[in-house]
Amino acid sequence: MKHCKFVWLYLVLALVATSVNAADLKIGVVNAASVLDKSPQKTQALVRLEKEFATRSKSIAKKLKNLRSKQEKFTKDGAILGADERKAKERALLSDQRDLKRLQDEYNEDLSIRRNEELRKLEKEIAKTIVELAKKESYDLVIYQGVIFASDKADMTAQVLELLKSKSK
Repeated sequence: MKHCKFVWLYLVLALVATSVNAADLKIGVVNAASVLDKSPQKTQALVRLEKEFATRSKSIAKKLKNLRSKQEKFTKDGAILGADERKAKERALLSDQRDLKRLQDEYNEDLSIRRNEELRKLEKEIAKTIVELAKKESYDLVIYQGVIFASDKADMTAQVLELLKSKSK
């Protein structure tokens, strides 16, 4: 029984000591969604992606327009064509549709891969910026993702965005 009281006393003292030490901690919170949305690096990455994929996008749009005009022409002229000629044109249209579908799928996949690469690069830069700021401002703990609530006192999102903006110039 005496041993049990000693354990309880030790636990109470440990909790008190922990709460005293916790009062000295400087804790910061960064809103991940806000930083990703508002960072100038995101805008720059989107512009780079748009430039990179512009020619392919225009090419696919041109091929789609061409295919639609062929389909319209086939619809208009289909009644006067012979059976063999109509089948040949149908096959050609189906082949063109499959080719266009394949090109669109490849385009979407490539765009998704590049978007993810740019996102990972941006997340690394944001993490690096947060660490820089935390060291500079002497933070003991910074929470970046998975925050449900943070007071304005602990929120350092605006500071991180300012630092990112200064880096993008």
